[in-house]
Amino acid sequence: MSAVMIKLIFIVVVFGVSLFVAMYSTYAERKIAAFLQDRLGPNRAGPFGILQPFADGIKLFFKEEFIPLKADRWLFLMGPGFFMITALMTSAVIPFGADFIHDGKTIALQATDINVGLLYIFGVVSLGVYGILIGGWASNNKFSLLGAIRAASQNISYELAMGMSIVALVMMTSTLSLREIVDQQAGWHWNVFYQPLGFLIFIICAFAETNRAPFDLPECETELVGGYHTEFSSMKLGFYLFAEYINMFISSAVLATLFFGGYQFPWVSSMDPGLTKTILSVVVMFGKIFFFIFLFMWVRWTLPRFRYDQLMNLGWKILIPLAVVNIVLTGAVILYKMM
Repeated sequence: MSAVMIKLIFIVVVFGVSLFVAMYSTYAERKIAAFLQDRLGPNRAGPFGILQPFADGIKLFFKEEFIPLKADRWLFLMGPGFFMITALMTSAVIPFGADFIHDGKTIALQATDINVGLLYIFGVVSLGVYGILIGGWASNNKFSLLGAIRAASQNISYELAMGMSIVALVMMTSTLSLREIVDQQAGWHWNVFYQPLGFLIFIICAFAETNRAPFDLPECETELVGGYHTEFSSMKLGFYLFAEYINMFISSAVLATLFFGGYQFPWVSSMDPGLTKTILSVVVMFGKIFFFIFLFMWVRWTLPRFRYDQLMNLGWKILIPLAVVNIVLTGAVILYKMM
């Protein structure tokens, strides 16, 4: 089997895993919310409600397609698809496990290892907001438009702080390749121990970038009905909802990769290369991802939503200055070690 064919199979597998995790994240969200609120959650579709995501998917597929009379038809159809595509594209540079050897060839569990992987992620993430903007504007609904504008201003505000938190990490690691960043964290040399402030800034911005509570102002139902997807139905609405969970999955993977060693773990890192090491490294990586997904959900059902002015104040007046301080401190420590 050629290397190109193996890569294509891996890309299809990552695509399927992303959709599967997004689908069952909806189930996990309901179960975690039910546990925190002393309820049962889904318990009708299959044992313990395990088939609920399939029931939801079938419902969305068979719901009536509705396009508002004065909506821009083609943009209205394009918005959800564009948002979904950009959400799936971000997984291309994430290393999900250690390399393994097949027929004398080294196979990397990564769609592509480009030397500017971090820039690629930020570039694709910044494009994702266009899916929201297009959908909100094309709906010809004032609440949808307000939700889209909120999403755009929120993403711009928090991408600045997120990017600056990564600058300090890049100064320390001297690379933009995600695989090299993971390899440098072998053992217990996780970046979270060297960049705790950078991690704190990054995870707060990740909540804002994924429009998760307490930063879910773009779809604030108490003010904007449903926000940017108010007018969407059937699978167009499903694309917006699934893309949010895919973004949460990818954000968790990036957090694990940049700050928690990715697929590295002390006893896994010391193993000889082979299939066993590869399988265990994948298990370790997904264990870290699922922990952060749980954290996203825990925060949603624990903290109240910010007011919009509080959201902007946090981004511009607190997180960005803290990110600048973190860069200065990191530069000072690096300079001190060089002397």
